[in-house]
Amino acid sequence: MGHQKAVGEPRYIKLNPRDNVAIVVNDFGLPAGARFPCGLELTAFVPQGHKTALVDIAEGAPILRYGEIIGYALTPIGAGEWVDEARIRMPDAPDLDSLEIATAIPAPQPPLEGYTFEGFRNADGSVGTKNILAISTSVQCVKGALEFAIKRIRSELLPKYPNVDDVAALTHAYGCGVAITAPDAIVPIRTLQNLALNPNFGGEVMVVSLGCEKLAPERLVPAGVDDAIVRMQDETLEGFGEIVARIMTMADARLAQLNRRKRETCPASDLVIGLQCGGSDAFSGVTANPAVGFAADLLVRAGATVMFSEVTEVRDAINLLTRRAANEHVGRALIREMEWYDKYLACGGADRSANTTPGNKKGGLANIVEKSLGSIAKSGSSPIAGVLAPGEKARQKGLLFAATPASDFICGTLQLASGITLQVFTTGRGTPYGLAAAPVIKVATRTELARRWKDLIDFDAGAVATGEKTIQETGWDLFRFILDVASGRTQPWSDRWGIHNDLTLFNPAPVT
Repeated sequence: MGHQKAVGEPRYIKLNPRDNVAIVVNDFGLPAGARFPCGLELTAFVPQGHKTALVDIAEGAPILRYGEIIGYALTPIGAGEWVDEARIRMPDAPDLDSLEIATAIPAPQPPLEGYTFEGFRNADGSVGTKNILAISTSVQCVKGALEFAIKRIRSELLPKYPNVDDVAALTHAYGCGVAITAPDAIVPIRTLQNLALNPNFGGEVMVVSLGCEKLAPERLVPAGVDDAIVRMQDETLEGFGEIVARIMTMADARLAQLNRRKRETCPASDLVIGLQCGGSDAFSGVTANPAVGFAADLLVRAGATVMFSEVTEVRDAINLLTRRAANEHVGRALIREMEWYDKYLACGGADRSANTTPGNKKGGLANIVEKSLGSIAKSGSSPIAGVLAPGEKARQKGLLFAATPASDFICGTLQLASGITLQVFTTGRGTPYGLAAAPVIKVATRTELARRWKDLIDFDAGAVATGEKTIQETGWDLFRFILDVASGRTQPWSDRWGIHNDLTLFNPAPVT
C-alpha cells in the first residue's frame, strides 16, 4: 500500500459511541501528523481501513469497535497510534452454554407489497432466475468425459433451444475412495441430491455415472424419475463415441423440455437469495454488509427467503444472533451448528482464528472477532426464522441461517443445494468469484475498488463511507438491482465473462 499521498480532508469512521478506535476512510491511508476535524492527530502512518486509537488505551484494556470488545491491548496504545493486529490479544469465543435465546426478537416490519421479478416458474411452485440444464455426476472419474460431451452439447444442441441459458456440469471430487456410510457422509450426499433440484435447473434431473463407484447414481435421482442415468460402464455401450452419444441423446430430450420455460411475472416472495462475503476488509461491516443487510430486510418484508452463512464468521457474534432467534427451537439450532463446528475444527487442531486471511488483515481486520461483527451485518435486523444444516434444502420463508464453512466455493455450493437462485457477494479486497448455476452480484465495500475493477464489480457500496449515500438509500438501490438481475434484465460481470468457480463439496467424513 505504501505511504502514498492521501486525498481530501482526513476522515475516520466511528461506529458506536462506546468505541475507542475508528478506521481511516481516506484512500491509501493517512500519514503521521494528519489531523482530523475533531482535533485528533495521527502519530504514525495508518493505512486505509485500519484502526487508530481515539483515546489512550491502557495495557490490558478492552478495544471496542461496533460497541463490542474485539480484543485487549497487549501494550499501552496512545491516541492517534495505529492499532494493528500485533497490538491486540483476541478474546475468548462466547460461551455457548450461557447465551440468551429469543430475548430480543425484532418486531415484524410492515409487509412490502407490489414488487415483482421475471422468473421461470417450475412445476413444484419454485421459481428460477436462470434456465439451465444441469448434469450431475456420481463420481469424479467421469468429469473429463462429461466436460467433453458438454462442449458438443453447447455447439451442436444448445443453438436449437434459444430459451435455455446454458448447460452446466455438477462435477466434484467425491463418490469413491470415501467412507460412504460414515455418519457425516450425509453432508456431501445430501448436497448433491439437493443441488440437482435447484430451481434454476427446472426439475430436469440427469446423472452421468461410471458404474463401480460407492455413491450409487440412483441416490441422486428423485423418486419417480426414470431413464435419468448414463453409466459409462454399461456393457451395451461400445466405446467412447457411443457413451458421448448416449449423454447427448438424454441431454437433448431435457433441453427440449427446458426450452418450454419462459419468464413470467412473479412476486418477490418467490426469490431465494444467498448472502456471502469474501476478501473482506474493515469497510465490509461499515458499507457493503450493512447495505446488504438493509436489502435483506426488504426482501424478508416482501416475503422472500434470504440465507446468510459461514459458521466461523458468526461464531464470535453468536451471542448477538441467538437473541434474534424467532423462538427457542431456532436458538438451539444455531447453538447446535456452532458446537458441531467447534468440534470439527478441534479435530483438525485448529480453532476459529484460522479463518482470517492475510488479505483480511491487510484490509484492516485484526482478528476473527472484528471480522465476525462486520460479517453478521449482512443478516440485517429481521428475526432469524430457521436454521439449515449444511446442504439442507430451505423449506420456509424469511431470514435463515444456512450453516456452511466460510470457504467461498464451499459456501456457494452449499447455498445452491439449499436452493438459492441468486447470490449477493460482498468484497473489500476484490475477487472474480462466480457461480455457473446462479447469478452472483458482487458488491464492493470501497469506491476505489469498484472503479479499479469496473468490469468485475457489479455494485458499489463505497458511497456510504464518504457520506454521499446512506445505508438505507444504498440498500434500496441494491434491492432494485437484485430484482433486475433476477429478471435477466441485467447480467452480472461474472456471467458476462463466463468466469465461474468449481462446485466444491463439504466432506467432513473420512476418505479411505
